[in-house]
Amino acid sequence: MSDKASPVRRPIGRPIRWWPAAVVLILFGGFLARTWWLLDQTRQYSVMQTIAAVLLALVLLLLWLLLASRAPWKWRLTALGLAILAGFGASQMMTIRGVSGDLVPILGLKGRSERDSAALAPVASEDRAVRASGRFEGSVRGDYPQFLGPSRNASVTGVELARDWDAAPPREIWRRAVGAGWSGFAVAGDWAITQEQDGDEEQVVAYGLETGAERWRHADPTRYETTIGGMGPRSTPTIADGAVYTLGATGILNALELATGKRLWSHDILKENGARNREWGKSCSPLVVDGLVVVSAGGVSNQSLVAYDRATGELAWAAGTDTSSYSSPVLAELAGRRQILMRNQGSMTAHDPATGKILWSENWSAEQPNVAVPLLLGGNRVLFSSGYGIGSKLFEIAESNGTLEPRLLWESPRLKAKFTNLVAHRGFVYGLDDGVLVCLDPSTGERCWKKGRYGHGQMILAQDLLLLTTEKGEVVLIEPNPDELRELGRIAPFEGKTWNPAALAGSLLLLRTDKEAVLYELPVQG
Repeated sequence: MSDKASPVRRPIGRPIRWWPAAVVLILFGGFLARTWWLLDQTRQYSVMQTIAAVLLALVLLLLWLLLASRAPWKWRLTALGLAILAGFGASQMMTIRGVSGDLVPILGLKGRSERDSAALAPVASEDRAVRASGRFEGSVRGDYPQFLGPSRNASVTGVELARDWDAAPPREIWRRAVGAGWSGFAVAGDWAITQEQDGDEEQVVAYGLETGAERWRHADPTRYETTIGGMGPRSTPTIADGAVYTLGATGILNALELATGKRLWSHDILKENGARNREWGKSCSPLVVDGLVVVSAGGVSNQSLVAYDRATGELAWAAGTDTSSYSSPVLAELAGRRQILMRNQGSMTAHDPATGKILWSENWSAEQPNVAVPLLLGGNRVLFSSGYGIGSKLFEIAESNGTLEPRLLWESPRLKAKFTNLVAHRGFVYGLDDGVLVCLDPSTGERCWKKGRYGHGQMILAQDLLLLTTEKGEVVLIEPNPDELRELGRIAPFEGKTWNPAALAGSLLLLRTDKEAVLYELPVQG
């Protein structure tokens, strides 16, 4: 028997318990697969659910590590410290500078100098300089005097664009900084008018179309800003007979002299009509018709849609009881009657232009914003569409016993216009469905094809070609064809979120974002 003492054995630590972490990751992966591939829902909902799932998974993994992993306490405390440090650092250094059209947060560094940031810094004078790039030729001239063009249907005639941008690329004429906002340009002659946020002032700004030089500014001491919606005015000005009509994001309706910017009259349409602003600000572009300026106020006591005398600014009529959404009024002739069509938050209404009397109405989902304007298709047919999973409905307006009534022809989830407006070409409808281009047969409501992820951009139909501005700042030339998607050319004027509607004045394409504007001369057919 040995007299040596037996060696002391150290207890062996229990192995790390991995299975709870594996369960969390498997469930997380299964949830993502269900969200993105198995459920038929919009990308916005999928994005929001994914963000929530990522945060929950991180919290569960941290709890597993701290409470159920059996890892050495040094590891656990180190992980907890790093998590706290990362969270605190992110809250101090990062900020959300808005979202994409799919509600993906856009992050930026706090304190980083961005023009017109929360510090209310005005646009610096050196930023307003025009950077001329090319010689202006103006081969084909035209006007684009209001939102969505002369007929408010995102279509332009009288210009035949060249189809080969490799052989004859678009020429940049000038580029300049502009204030924040999602307004587009209205163009008449050599005048280009838009709306901008400059510090704590909401401004209407006039530029020379050919040079980009500033001509005048009209300022109102007001400011609209939200994290999701961004900053500044949303609607596009309307130019008519030597005057400019604008509606700001906080509800200020202005009539200005085109030549000087002098105020002719002004109204606070929210205050005067007992209405509240919407979550993302007033976005209605004024409609000028028969000596009236028509806007959606959203007052529920027969003050939903209102019309003011163009010359005096006096209230001409008010009608409707639905709150406003984000659409703009459109003039139409259906069943032999001129009427103003309006998308409200929970209804579609048609008004007599002379009196505002409601000629017909139809309920619509009030759960989500309604933005796209109605699309007239001929044969007394009008197409309405909304995003967020709602879809489209085609109505035929008919007269019965002296009254007008909408008759539903079909409804379909196959084209959901969020805030891109639809266009019609040779019997087919084209639009962005949750950011993907769709060709729809309006005779049946069936989809011809769905292809090309362009994001939540904007479109203009130029005679027989489609100009599509993508959400990330590209312009794509497309031949609208019901058989397939045919891309003909592509340029990249901007980098970053581009929500502003474009303007096509003849062969001149005027684009802007919330920071910059640029003019291109597009090649035309020889």
